[in-house]
Amino acid sequence: MSSNAEQMPEWPTAEHVPVEELARRQGVRPVASVDDLARPDLFESDEELDDFLADLYASRRVSIA
Repeated sequence: MSSNAEQMPEWPTAEHVPVEELARRQGVRPVASVDDLARPDLFESDEELDDFLADLYASRRVSIA
């Protein structure tokens, strides 16, 4: 081992909090159903949804070109 090798910090540290503990503290629960993710009133109109989808599709095509 080289003396110039960068040493990894010790882990876990006193600042480390496991993800399970963070979720518990924040009241996060697992998704039980995809319906839990549905937001029927996310867009105020069909036009707003169409604009969003057009922008989304355009941004995806940019990365292909």
